[in-house]
Amino acid sequence: MSDLKKEAASLHKAASGLRKVGHHTAKPLQEFKAESDDLGALGKLGSLLGAKDDIRDGMHTLAKLTKQLDEEWQAEAKLMGDVSDAFDLLDVLLAAAARGKKG
Repeated sequence: MSDLKKEAASLHKAASGLRKVGHHTAKPLQEFKAESDDLGALGKLGSLLGAKDDIRDGMHTLAKLTKQLDEEWQAEAKLMGDVSDAFDLLDVLLAAAARGKKG
């Protein structure tokens, strides 16, 4: 197996893994976002009453950042898949050129 073919296979495997991350994080992220609007338990702790809005804002920010991170991973996965495809094509072209020189 040529080095390009090995690199292409490695990139393809990594891209596949990145694409699956969103499937694993979607439900927990949705649950986290839902809980950020239900901070009733904090109301029982008098000293935290003033922090309730700050905590809610922080949770909303974390949820937004997690979503953006997933979008970035999806873009990375696409790029890695494209590079993998390019390496596969380059490997085929180099093999054909080598056969052409021998023949």
